Amino acid sequence: MVEIKKDNLEKALENKKDGKANAVPEMPKEVEIGFHQGSLNTLLNERNEMIKMIQQIEVVMQGHIQRLEALGVKIKVNSKKE
Repeated sequence: MVEIKKDNLEKALENKKDGKANAVPEMPKEVEIGFHQGSLNTLLNERNEMIKMIQQIEVVMQGHIQRLEALGVKIKVNSKKE
């Protein structure tokens, strides 16, 4: 999993004009909390949908592998673990 660095997040929230960084105006704490909660909620839903897609792809792949094996084709699966 990728490590998220707080410094990178702060830099992403800065405006850059003429090569100089100008801080974005402060927003109320409640608004910022809502923004981050909404972002996390959206990302969580997107991640869940991606997991469902990967599961469906795996089911289809397994079906092809089983049929190839039934036809006498030996399948060698290379799984690279880091």
